[in-house]
Amino acid sequence: MLQAAALTFATVFVAELGDKSQLLALSLSARYRRPVLLAAVLTASALTIGAAVLAGGLVGEFLPTRVLRIGAGALFLLFAFLTIRREDAEDDGHADSGRAGFATAVLALCAAEFGDKTMVATFALAAANHALGVWVGGTLGMALGSGLAVLVGASLFQRLEPKTVRYVSAALFLVVGVLLVLEGLLGE
Repeated sequence: MLQAAALTFATVFVAELGDKSQLLALSLSARYRRPVLLAAVLTASALTIGAAVLAGGLVGEFLPTRVLRIGAGALFLLFAFLTIRREDAEDDGHADSGRAGFATAVLALCAAEFGDKTMVATFALAAANHALGVWVGGTLGMALGSGLAVLVGASLFQRLEPKTVRYVSAALFLVVGVLLVLEGLLGE
């Protein structure tokens, strides 16, 4: 089990570096307090890795990965639009830091992972290794990768004007959304 956990941790952590979910965590750090977002990162990591380990390719049999990616991309484009439209009165840098913020962050992070290389790698590792070890290693690898983005983003965004933070955040949502839609359309 320990070997499966170590292998999966290393694989998932490296796969997460510069990934969409890490960009998303960076963007979300402009809006949510660190403890809320770190809890959301850990929860989303456990859920998405668990889904990959337990359900694997079942969803892919019913809904093609392309459809999932395009749908998730559209959701992020909506997030970008809504972030730009948010009123300046809400620009305190930490809106929605309660349960609603936690739930929104978990859903967004889970959506970013659907059909992603991390889920595919986790599914493949679970097929040949101890499932619990794969889940533990994958969850920790993903949480650490995205958690680092939260810590860097929170420090960075504290130094910027709220309006600038809002536009940077919207731009990151836009980038993630476009990448997901393109992956879905191009089948990559």
